Amino acid sequence: MGESVFTKIWNRHLLAERPDGQSLIYIDRHITHEVTSPLAFESLRAAGRRVRRADLTFATMDHNVPTGDRSAPVADPMSAKQMDTLSANARQFGILCFDYASELQGISHVIGPELGLTLPGITVACGDSHTSTHGALGALALGIGTSEGEHVFATQTLWIRRPKEMRIALDGALPNGASAKDAVMRVIRSIGTGGAIGHAVEFGGSTVEAMTVEERMTIANMIIEGGARTAIVEPDEKVFESLKGTEFGPAGEDWDDAMDYWRTLKSDDGAAYDASLSFDVGGLEPQVSWGTNPAMTVGVSESVPRPGEVGQGERDSTERALKYMGLDGGEAVTSIPIQRVFIGSCTNARLSDLVDAARVAKGRSVAKGVRAMVVPGSQMVKREAERLGLDRIFLEAGFEWRNSGCSLCIGMNEDKLDYGERCAATSNRNFENRMGPGGRTHLMSPLTAAASAVAGTIADPRQVGILDVEQLGMVRRA
Repeated sequence: MGESVFTKIWNRHLLAERPDGQSLIYIDRHITHEVTSPLAFESLRAAGRRVRRADLTFATMDHNVPTGDRSAPVADPMSAKQMDTLSANARQFGILCFDYASELQGISHVIGPELGLTLPGITVACGDSHTSTHGALGALALGIGTSEGEHVFATQTLWIRRPKEMRIALDGALPNGASAKDAVMRVIRSIGTGGAIGHAVEFGGSTVEAMTVEERMTIANMIIEGGARTAIVEPDEKVFESLKGTEFGPAGEDWDDAMDYWRTLKSDDGAAYDASLSFDVGGLEPQVSWGTNPAMTVGVSESVPRPGEVGQGERDSTERALKYMGLDGGEAVTSIPIQRVFIGSCTNARLSDLVDAARVAKGRSVAKGVRAMVVPGSQMVKREAERLGLDRIFLEAGFEWRNSGCSLCIGMNEDKLDYGERCAATSNRNFENRMGPGGRTHLMSPLTAAASAVAGTIADPRQVGILDVEQLGMVRRA
């Protein structure tokens, strides 16, 4: 029987198996940040242990970092302490840290691929559930907890129960106004927040093959909200090209050797999966979440469901979500007013995401009473966007142009929603209180978020108008 790409990577890294079903796998790359690492480092110190492979371990500041003026002191004491602690731990244990002042700083799931830390066929571990993002490059990427992080620090290995395997095929050409974000939201809307629990999801199909690497990162990132343990996409020439010349990627003879291996990372004909699903996204419209989990989603032309319109088992959760979101049910999605817009996060803060948002923002203005923020996923993304003039497009339209970080997505920094504020967001989670106590989040694509900023209500980008990329007039500046 043929093997899937996941199985091939798993078998190459498998070191041992226990009778209880746990497997020990080798970890090629460990990325850590300021929130989940302090206790792990403290435990290492207490036990007198070192980081076994400091050369394969990298730290970045992302969750706590302010995204405003970096010449100003960090105002929040807790954020400042966590950032200072990561710097001190990195120095003590000999780990390269992309700190607050680094030109390479950014969200872990953005900088990994852009720096060549993430490569096809490797295992990646990070103390964040959306580590699955790295699977878009054909890596086996695993989000881990603090105790697991300590184990990886000390041994460069991880005990894990092998996930089941699920293949999700997306087919059809995405129509104008629809994006990778809309495709994965449609999948989660269908399977629910638990539909992929315990599975490593392999994405395939003609839609995925046509996607850019950055678009694949979006679907790999957000399928975690469908319960997946991780996600993976077969690497192809697009992936290989994206890694050429990266800061930490292979070069010279190492590149040639890597390519020989990378080209073997295909799922064989006849590879077995525990579950298989397929979706036709050829007629997909922009998707918008209305409730308090990502499965509570409808098309932009639809209405918010009423409690009586859902199954008996969903009625209580629907009523609770509507109450929290300040909705009655039955509202047309495009009638819902917003006060904030957030374009950013590890889901949608890459250069192509900012280009999409600019295709709607150019020549228009943010609606009165709306505060709109664009937060690049890394300082590298920010600099490249500025070279292309995207910053000027956003600033002229009335958006705030920020520095890189997790920002509003997690609300652990200075960027938070006020109580009752409603936000159109390109992030991945719309849980209660996630962006700030009492904050209300509607998930959507960068195209839809930018259209909503202009309209002052949740809006259909096709109705507001979407420019062709050529119409942005991007000219790379020195």
